[in-house]
Amino acid sequence: MGTTASAAQQAVPTGPCSDNGQSNGTTDSRRSISVNSFQTLSIHNKAKSIITNKVAPVLITYNCKEEFQIHDDLFKANFAVGRISDNLPEHHLVQGKYFMVCDIYSKIDVLNTTGSHGVPNFRQAKGNYPVFGMGQPSLNGFQKVLQIFQQEGYEEILYFCVREEPVVFLRVDNDFIPYTPRRKENLHENLHNLGRDVKVEQLELTIRKELYNFAQLNENINYVYNDIEHFKDEPRTISICCVEDIRVTEEVYKRPLFTKSTCRYHRLPLSTDGLQLQAQIDTFINSLRETPNLLLLQDSKRPPPALVFSCQVGVGRTNLAMILGILVLYHRTGFPEKLGADQTGSVKKREPLRVIQNFAKALPKGQQIVEEVDSAIVHCSEMHDIKEAIYEYKQKLEAIGETCQVQGNGTKEYFLQRVLQSAECYFYLVMFNYYLHEQYPLAFSLNFSKWTCRHPWMFRLLAGMDVSELTAPCDLITKGIRLLQGAGEAPDVLSTAREMKVANFRRVPKMPIYGMAQPSLEACGLVLSYLTEGKRNYTNILWMTLRDEVVLEGNGQMYSPREPSCFERPIRVPTESPEQLEELESSLKNEILASQKLLEVRAGREKQMKLFKSCLTTQEIFNQLKGSHPGLVYRRIPILDCGAPREAGIPENSEDELVSVPDAKYTKGEFEVVMQIVRLLPDGHKMKREVDLALDAVSETMTPMHYHLREIIICTYRQIKTAKSEKEVQLLRLRSLQYLERYIYLILFNTYLHLEKKDTWQRPFSIWMHEVAAKAGVYEILNRLGFLEFDETENMPLSRLCYRWVQQCTNTLPFRGEFI
Repeated sequence: MGTTASAAQQAVPTGPCSDNGQSNGTTDSRRSISVNSFQTLSIHNKAKSIITNKVAPVLITYNCKEEFQIHDDLFKANFAVGRISDNLPEHHLVQGKYFMVCDIYSKIDVLNTTGSHGVPNFRQAKGNYPVFGMGQPSLNGFQKVLQIFQQEGYEEILYFCVREEPVVFLRVDNDFIPYTPRRKENLHENLHNLGRDVKVEQLELTIRKELYNFAQLNENINYVYNDIEHFKDEPRTISICCVEDIRVTEEVYKRPLFTKSTCRYHRLPLSTDGLQLQAQIDTFINSLRETPNLLLLQDSKRPPPALVFSCQVGVGRTNLAMILGILVLYHRTGFPEKLGADQTGSVKKREPLRVIQNFAKALPKGQQIVEEVDSAIVHCSEMHDIKEAIYEYKQKLEAIGETCQVQGNGTKEYFLQRVLQSAECYFYLVMFNYYLHEQYPLAFSLNFSKWTCRHPWMFRLLAGMDVSELTAPCDLITKGIRLLQGAGEAPDVLSTAREMKVANFRRVPKMPIYGMAQPSLEACGLVLSYLTEGKRNYTNILWMTLRDEVVLEGNGQMYSPREPSCFERPIRVPTESPEQLEELESSLKNEILASQKLLEVRAGREKQMKLFKSCLTTQEIFNQLKGSHPGLVYRRIPILDCGAPREAGIPENSEDELVSVPDAKYTKGEFEVVMQIVRLLPDGHKMKREVDLALDAVSETMTPMHYHLREIIICTYRQIKTAKSEKEVQLLRLRSLQYLERYIYLILFNTYLHLEKKDTWQRPFSIWMHEVAAKAGVYEILNRLGFLEFDETENMPLSRLCYRWVQQCTNTLPFRGEFI
């Protein structure tokens, strides 16, 4: 059975925490007290007798009313300890780094409803719609607000907690108060952007177990913080005697609803940034499918249920969710007679965002869909107006100087992110209303994510939301804020610059197809003479410039604007048409010639100061050449450097290749996701084989220093393993997926050429992708793009269409111009 040991041993100091003078005020990496110390501090203070056995010590308390075991895994646990500052005690940290902070305080209750309703900022949407929002309640507060709903006659209630961060409720007196883990660096900010692979409910259970273990190690005491402004009487001690003294969010909300069959609870984790809402909207739609009174499958005389949403304060995420609820009820009960009639005059006068204008123009009822969303925003604007916030951030963004700093980042960059986040939320609401127009009458036969794959053009709009470069002032060059980078930076690996005056001039074997670097006026003339004279004798020539940045010829050399801090990176211009790019080039040319100033230019890394006496746009170069070459046709088709071209950007008997290199299967392009596309397309293997032969033909024009397109896909992916930072990992992952997507688009384009040849390609490729490829499921495959042979794509954001397209169009250069 074992031996009995007396607990009457030498007294040991039992201070709440170790507080020696060695702490430097940072979260300490030292670990918790040893097993021997734990036994002395905890077991001896509780136990009359200790009976040892092979499982764990059995403790019998002094009053002989409690017997329990402390298992070895708790003895051996290596919990981290730390402190907020030198003058505060040290204690255990949740997940090894977080402090538990009280989630509710008096300042958040702007509407002063805690006393009357038990929750902060309780409110109902305007127009008497049964949509409600509120801040985080305690257990007693939630029970009180439920009673109020019942007293007001609401029989059916859908309650949504829209918090993405973990929340646990600790017993304080006769209530359970919410606490959240927070970082020492920012105790006012909850955890956010936890990732798709993190299940917040499971994280809450893990935190509860940790807190209970901490209490066992410290005489049933845990340390929390209520006052993070002045730290008066902090940290506070909370008694945790059993697991039931800690409750997770699900228990707080579901238990009171257990006996109320018409009331349901759902966790709808929305990001504090409000971004990438497809999965969250899918969760929301799934909850609506389970609620017949919200659907029009039958003429129900019963009123719709009350939709209740809450986050911490009850403002940002709650407001977004309330608007989703209002839009659903619009389709359930009918739209207001006058859309936007309640809008304030200031909102009416605002210039519509470019991305919203483009959406409205793309659909017959586009403007109506936007106005319905605007009306829903007004109905939920008591505490926060999502649309007005965009213009407030925009105004601050455009009024701030270059040198101000906020939280370590340039102020312009900070407010640009706020503008983009708010505008993206607004755009998702418009998308969601369009989804309701199509799918609500069908009882949501498609979830939101799958439906958006049938309408990928909306993601193209979203990815091109920041077009501020179109309004960047032309005098950035003449004021010295930007510089001009010479075209001589392009390495002439084919050694053609001496003869043809342009780098890397070459021909695809047996085809009248040529490629080269950016040519000057002189180089263009030489190339045209080469093509029209001798045995070649071409009379008709189509010349296409593919650069998506501003390019000018100055004093006979080619230049493009760059930022001094990263002059090696081109400044991409997100144009909707080539004409916009050419207008920018013309304006910059006029500014340079009018200034007559010495301007900073770079040839490689060498700085020079030059006065430009002549300047030409690319369009003007070819206009001059058309006089001597009447068969010349010039087109500007801007294409992203690494990614697949946009659908609208594509102009209007073979043998298998032999490959004997490492990764041979993948250098042949036989990735699983590619083969999914091949199996989907008519004559898919033939479509791929023809593309491969074309790639091989182009590859023959290059030196071994150049990568074949199929090779660069797998080579870029393999580099991820040797990346030295997470930023480099993400960049390489994005690049490898962009190259993979580009390869797939070539196969799709070849399929289009075959299928539409009978109609002489009257239907543009962009329309064909929407009307044919999208309905066949192509975009659903592209929405889980990845290297399925090596990775699980489920939890990889870059595998999703919207995230990938937005990332490849994200401008990380300094903000210039205006947000339009």
